[in-house]
Amino acid sequence: MLYLTEHLSLKEINIENYTQLYSLMRTIYPLAYSHFWTDNGNWYVNTQYSDQNILRELSEEKSEYYYVVFNDDIIGNFRIIWDENLEGLSEEKQVKLHRIYLHQNLQGKGIGKNILFWLENKAKEKDYKIIWLDAMNEQPQALSFYKNLGFKYHSHTFLEYDLLHQHVRKMIQVYKTLL
Repeated sequence: MLYLTEHLSLKEINIENYTQLYSLMRTIYPLAYSHFWTDNGNWYVNTQYSDQNILRELSEEKSEYYYVVFNDDIIGNFRIIWDENLEGLSEEKQVKLHRIYLHQNLQGKGIGKNILFWLENKAKEKDYKIIWLDAMNEQPQALSFYKNLGFKYHSHTFLEYDLLHQHVRKMIQVYKTLL
């Protein structure tokens, strides 16, 4: 367990405890994203959090996957991939924030900010220069959150998932240079 604050910690997700990730995401993903999908996001959760996909992601050597724990309750998940470079950005060492999902009821309590500060410090210790991520263009509060933490626009891409509504497919790619 990695303790970030008195009430906030990260618990590594591994092959012994990954099965609760699916039920967690069945709860928290639809609260934020069900309206983006023709099936309320069921396909996304069922594929991205299937045993097969999670076991594949856990086997990737350069990734780390955590449960986010607040006041002893698992309230989200967080995944990073070391040495995953954003095309056209820089040749410097980069880390991708691949996933961060927090229960909607706990947003605004500084949890995301503390996780990103922890990631920044860890990246600096490992001599990484850039953190980057993809964020849904249609989630303005998330974009504002990252902008307030010093992330800058780099480019955009589009998700090609058939069940995703056309008007929400744009993903913004943002990055932060670590000083």
